[in-house]
Amino acid sequence: MAEALKDLPQSNHPNLLVGFNKADDAGVFKICDKKALVQTLDFFPPIVDDPYNFGRIAAANALSDVYAMGGKPITAMSIVGFPTSMPASILADILRGGTEKIEEAGAVVVGGHSIKDKELKYGVSVTGLIDPAKVLSNSNAQIGDKIYLTKKLGTGLITTAIKRNAVSDELIDIVTNQMVELNKAAAEIMVKHNPNSVTDITGYGLMGHAYEMADGSGVTIRINTDKLPLLQDAVEFAKLGMIPGGANANRDFVDGKYIIENSVDENIIHVLFDPQTSGGLFISIPASNSDAFEKELKENNLLVACIGSVEAKSDFSLKIS
Repeated sequence: MAEALKDLPQSNHPNLLVGFNKADDAGVFKICDKKALVQTLDFFPPIVDDPYNFGRIAAANALSDVYAMGGKPITAMSIVGFPTSMPASILADILRGGTEKIEEAGAVVVGGHSIKDKELKYGVSVTGLIDPAKVLSNSNAQIGDKIYLTKKLGTGLITTAIKRNAVSDELIDIVTNQMVELNKAAAEIMVKHNPNSVTDITGYGLMGHAYEMADGSGVTIRINTDKLPLLQDAVEFAKLGMIPGGANANRDFVDGKYIIENSVDENIIHVLFDPQTSGGLFISIPASNSDAFEKELKENNLLVACIGSVEAKSDFSLKIS
C-alpha cells in the first residue's frame, strides 16, 4: 500500500495538521484555533465467528485511532460489504455490536454505506475532536522516554488458531474481551501525563508500529522481551505454527531495521511480528511522568506494562533484548 501511495500528490492546506504523507493513526484538520477534526477509517473480514462480537471488535479497532491521537470520538459511519447469501440477521447483529461499542465511546452513529460483496466485511469511519495544540503523533518520541503498552499481545496468533478450531471456549472469551475493550480509559489517563508520542498496535504488529515511531522520531526504541504482556497460549500457538499471513509481511516491512542483541526465543519473535486487532496503545512518555502514569493505571485496574525505552538513534531503529 505504501508503494501505491508514495507518488500521489499530497494535499496542501494550512489547516491540514496531519495528512496521509505521515504514517500516523488518523488525519487531523484544524477548523478553528481551539478545535480540530480527527478522522479515520478501518474495516476487515470477520476474525471471530460471532457476528455481534465481530461488530464490537471492528468498532473498537477503528475508534482506537482517534484515541491514539489524543482525540475524543464524536460520530461514526458504518461500512459494510455483505454477501446476498447470508441472512440479514447476521448483519443486524454486526451492526448492533458496532453501534453499542460506538455509543460506549460517547459517539453517535450517523449513517453508513453497504455494498453487495462476495466476502463479509465491516468497519467504521470515525470522526473525533481535539485541541490543535494537543494533537499527539507517532513521531515525537524523546530520548529517555519509557515505552508502555496497554493491552496484551497475541491476538493474531489466537484468532488464526480459532479459524483452525484449536482454541478453547475460555480462551476465545479472553481474547474477545480484550479486543472489544476500548482504549478510552487508558487514553484519558495517558493525556493527563503528557506523553511525547503515541500509536496503537494493529496490523503492522508491535515491530511495525514501533519502527514507525522510532523512524519518525529519529530515535532508537529498545524492546525488552521479558517485559512483554502476552495473551494466554500465544507463544504455544506460535510453536504450533499458527502464524497469520500478515506476520511475514510485517517482517519484510522492518527487514534490516532491527537487531536482536541476545538470545530471544524465536516464538517470542513471532509474537513481536504478530498483527494485532484492536490492540493496545504504544506510549512513549517522559521517565519523570512514568511513576504517576503507572499509579493511575493501577488505580483504574488497567494493564501496566513498561516494555522498553527510547535511546539515541543508532544503526538500527529497534533493538530487541
